[in-house]
Amino acid sequence: MSEFDRFTRRRLLTLAGVVIASPLLAALPRFAGADEHSAHSGHSPQVANEPADTGEFIKLPQPRALKLAVNLNAVCLAPVVIAHGQGFFKQHNLDVELVNFGNSTEVLLEAIATGKADAGVGMALRWLKALEQGFDVKLTAGTHGGCLRLLSAANGSIQRLEDLKGKTIGVTDMASPDRNFFSILLKKHGVDPVRDVDWRLYPADLLGTALERGEVQAVSGSDPFMYRLIAGGKAQELATNLVEEYANLSCCVVGVTGQLVREDKRVVAALTQAILEAHDYAAQHPEAVAEGFQAYALNTSVEEVVAILHDHTHAHHAVGAALTTEISTYVTDLQGVEVISPSTDAQAFAREITADVFS
Repeated sequence: MSEFDRFTRRRLLTLAGVVIASPLLAALPRFAGADEHSAHSGHSPQVANEPADTGEFIKLPQPRALKLAVNLNAVCLAPVVIAHGQGFFKQHNLDVELVNFGNSTEVLLEAIATGKADAGVGMALRWLKALEQGFDVKLTAGTHGGCLRLLSAANGSIQRLEDLKGKTIGVTDMASPDRNFFSILLKKHGVDPVRDVDWRLYPADLLGTALERGEVQAVSGSDPFMYRLIAGGKAQELATNLVEEYANLSCCVVGVTGQLVREDKRVVAALTQAILEAHDYAAQHPEAVAEGFQAYALNTSVEEVVAILHDHTHAHHAVGAALTTEISTYVTDLQGVEVISPSTDAQAFAREITADVFS
C-alpha cells in the first residue's frame, strides 16, 4: 500500500473503526406532510448550535413554499431527506417539496435558472462547467466532502496514482465529478489525464467486471458501487476526494435561482441554513438519520447508511468568502485539466456564481 493511500482521511477513519457503504435511493414522494416522520428516531431537531458563519437562527415570519431539485441516486442525500423527516425545514417556516431531476445536470440547473425549481443540491465538480455557460444560479453553501473514490484491482500492480500513466480508467460518464476530480489529482501526481490516460465508459454495475477482466486498470465513482467492489475483495482504494489539500473542501453544494437570491435573500438564507443544520445533525446523529432514511431507500440498511455518514465530512460547511475560495480552487484546477476555459478568470467567476446570503 502506498504512503498516499495510507494517510488519506478515509484511511484514518477506517482505523477508527469506520466501514463505509451506501444505498441507492428510492424515488421520493411529494412531501405535502413532510414532517410526519419527525418522531421516527426519538431525536428532535437541534437549533442551539447553528452552523458556523450562518448567523442567528432564521425563522421566516410567514410560511414559504419552495421546490428543491435533487438527484435521487446521490448517496449523500440522506441529510437532505432527514431535513424533512426531522423537521429542519418546518422550523424555519419552509414548506419544501423535493423534485427529482436525476443525473441530468443541465436539466437540473436549467430548472433552477428558469424558476421551475427554486434551489438544488449537487456536486460542484459537475456543476461548474455548466455554470460557465451562464445559468442564472448562485451557490450559497458547500454542504460536505467525501463522495468520490478511485479504485484499482485488489492485490494488483497499480498501487499509486503514478502507476496509472499509460493505463485505462473505467468511468460511467465523461463529464462526471469523479472523472474531473481524479483528473486533477492525477495531474498533480505527474500523470496527464488527457494524454497519459484512456478513460473508458461502462455502466456502473459493470465497472467491477471490467476491472476483474483487466479491461481497465482502475475505476472511479461513488458508493454504493465503489464500496461494494472493495467489500467484495475485487478492488482496493487508491484515492478519494478527501486527500491532500482537498481534505477540507466541499464536494457538494447548494444552488439557488439567481432571481430568488436577488429578491428574497432571507428566504434563501433560511433554506441554506436548514440544509446545513441537517448535515450537522447527520454528523452528530448518524443512526437517527439512517433510521429515518430507510423509509425512502431501497437495498440498504441502517448500518450501511451510518457508515457512509461517518465517512463523509458532514460537519464541514463553506459559506461566504470560504465558499468562494473553495470554488475558485476548483475552477483553477479544472482549467489545468482542460475542463474550464483557460481564459476564464477563476476568482472573478467564483465570485460571480457564489452568493453570501448570511451577510
